[in-house]
Amino acid sequence: MPSNRIGRINEEIQRELSSLIRTVKDPRVHGLVSVTAVDTTSDLRYAKVYVSVLDKSDIGEVVKGLKSAGGYLRRELGRKLSLRYTPELVFQRDDSIDKGAHILDLLRDPAAVKPANPANAHIRLDQEDDA
Repeated sequence: MPSNRIGRINEEIQRELSSLIRTVKDPRVHGLVSVTAVDTTSDLRYAKVYVSVLDKSDIGEVVKGLKSAGGYLRRELGRKLSLRYTPELVFQRDDSIDKGAHILDLLRDPAAVKPANPANAHIRLDQEDDA
């Protein structure tokens, strides 16, 4: 039961931070910044916020800008959510989208995919030829 509550809180924090990041006036926070995930500790004291940026060259500056705006974001988050403790926000870059795109490129590249096992050459998967 508590893990379900933490999951709901994570989703709510993610939703609210996604809208609040647009209001940050720090010039380092620009472009398309998306909150991909939030991981809150069980005592609701800390929340790791994973962010992804469309322009990958500026992600270090965007994370620094978000860290400096962390107090503002935490205060606004506390106003919107009714929690006993508003978690301290720890921003981290999220490379999972890049890793997924890299794996997809590898799967689409016929030179990178391993050839079929010759021991299974007698197995036919296409049954359209028999019809």
